[in-house]
Amino acid sequence: MGLFERAPGCVTIVEVGPRDGLQNEPAAIPTETKVAFIEHLAAAGLPLVEATAFVHPQVVPPMADAAEVLSRLQRRPGTRYLALVPNARGYERARAAGADEVAVFIAASETFSQRNTRCSIAESLARVSEVMALARRDRVPVRGYLSTAWHCPYEGHVDPNVAVRLARTLLDAGIWQVSLGDTIGAATPREVEALLVSLLATVPATALALHCHDTRGTALANVLVGLQLGLSTFDSSAGGLGGCPFAPGAAGNLATEDLVYLLDGMGIETGVSLAAVARAAAAIEPLVGHPLPGRAYQALRSAAHPSSPAA
Repeated sequence: MGLFERAPGCVTIVEVGPRDGLQNEPAAIPTETKVAFIEHLAAAGLPLVEATAFVHPQVVPPMADAAEVLSRLQRRPGTRYLALVPNARGYERARAAGADEVAVFIAASETFSQRNTRCSIAESLARVSEVMALARRDRVPVRGYLSTAWHCPYEGHVDPNVAVRLARTLLDAGIWQVSLGDTIGAATPREVEALLVSLLATVPATALALHCHDTRGTALANVLVGLQLGLSTFDSSAGGLGGCPFAPGAAGNLATEDLVYLLDGMGIETGVSLAAVARAAAAIEPLVGHPLPGRAYQALRSAAHPSSPAA
């Protein structure tokens, strides 16, 4: 059997740049720029775009215009627009603004849960239950994030048994897919394999996704492990935007361009245009005030704007 015999022929990329990317940027991004960014990403062929988050504006100021962003979008057929919600109030706000799908989140670390949401894991699960009740009423799909699935910036290594139990709890609640978050980019391929193998013993691969940060340069290696085990959904962020304001040391997400380049080279279909994603990232890069870290993005930019040869 070949190394990637079990790899899927088609992968779904969930674009998280407009939310998980921009939430960590100190620069104030105008609402119209966020809307254009999302529309460009949808035009690049991304099937699921996490557009914004309905969180408290004093806690995450970059998401203060969530309702306006979502309501102003010119929606593209074939793209679903996801909104992150922390509780029932956030869910109601997201629905009022036109969200057709939402995401909820919990952490596998008690300390991170307190720092991120000011509540315990048990209290987070209670909030998820409230959202799920409303979503069932409205027949709204709910995706779930399990943050710090491998490592916590405060507690260090996370017990994999805890991560497995919480992922299964979310799925049992009716969430259609759980995205496992390497929040600080510390997980290694062997750790990713161990957790996935434990979950896949009782959970279908379609119910799981990977959300990798590239802090230590292991994001694509961890994606390869997921592919080998049959996963077909991966989260990424245009240009490598992002991080986590509640996780010290967390660098940007896996860059969408890096992921698309890898999958294209493996002959795995995504329906996503690498060049179009890079153009979307290039349009927002000047406003965030720093170069975007994605390797494929930087390579494309360098090829398009080569330096003048020495005299």
